[in-house]
Amino acid sequence: MEHILPAYDDPLFSILLIIVLGLIIALATHGWSLYKTQKEEGNLLKFLDKFDSAECALDTQEMPYEAHMLKPLTLLAKAFENAGEYHKSISIYLYLIKNISEDKTKSGLQERLGNTYLHAGFLERARSIYTDILRKTPRNTKVLYELGVVYEMMHKYDKAKEVIQPLELLEEDTYALKKFLDLSQIQANKSTSTQHKVTRLKNILKEEPKLYRDVISALLKLDTKEAWRLIDPKRTKEILDILWLLPNSQLDLDIISANKQLSTLYYAKGYLQKTNNEITQSGIFALDMLAIAKQSGFESGDLYFSYLCKKCKQSFPVSFKRCPNCMAIHSVEVEESIGKAIEKTNYSLL
Repeated sequence: MEHILPAYDDPLFSILLIIVLGLIIALATHGWSLYKTQKEEGNLLKFLDKFDSAECALDTQEMPYEAHMLKPLTLLAKAFENAGEYHKSISIYLYLIKNISEDKTKSGLQERLGNTYLHAGFLERARSIYTDILRKTPRNTKVLYELGVVYEMMHKYDKAKEVIQPLELLEEDTYALKKFLDLSQIQANKSTSTQHKVTRLKNILKEEPKLYRDVISALLKLDTKEAWRLIDPKRTKEILDILWLLPNSQLDLDIISANKQLSTLYYAKGYLQKTNNEITQSGIFALDMLAIAKQSGFESGDLYFSYLCKKCKQSFPVSFKRCPNCMAIHSVEVEESIGKAIEKTNYSLL
């Protein structure tokens, strides 16, 4: 009795075979995708558990999550961050990340969490968050910049410069940032001689004039005479607070007397005496008013300073190289105001 063998050369059979193989491949791919997603989710939860500690005082353990809670909780976390209550902000971000399934939203929340850690001073935690984000989305320029800031604040300048390389591949303009890091690295290097630092600082100022304020401030601590040679009276406004707060012993009277703007500044300060009745206008309103008041016999005036970030418009009581709020460089603007001088006392805490 003859066995009927399947017709392997039948076109219909070939089509069915292809369809079956395609279904098998599709199911295998889908299964692998689900496994990979679950594994990623598990890794993320394990990763976040490292940061879920007693510092997060806001209790979210028993709070059930619902989709409509995302926006108000995100706004609340930002409000806590702005108020300096970082532990509460961190707690909310961790809660949201663990309960949200959408990858794009979760990545954005991770970035905010890293930013909160950065502002709170938890630099190693911020680094871990940013590194994890870049592992998944290596072309995220904002996170690359923020990771560079973390390394800079950790004084790991070589690492910060390594971050510049992928930014350049993404066609980002990093020239100003590289010079800024060069300046920071020179200032932090304790093994370099003073003369070498002075030479490098002068070269950096030639290469990047935006670093004028930072370079002059650094040079005044290293070589006062060299600093005065580089001071540009036309840029007095940029370093008004630095010049105003200099002790008498660090003044170069020859340079000051030869310049009308600088002599007006130090006449108003009380370090110089005018030989005539005319006061030169410096072009800085508060300084000129103080000089005129002094000429009229008012001796108890003083200048007080605050510092505005030209990018985010936040004002701060102390100067900065990077804005404490938006982390921008070259954004500080000195704002001066007239006030009554505070009488100095000889009291000591010691």
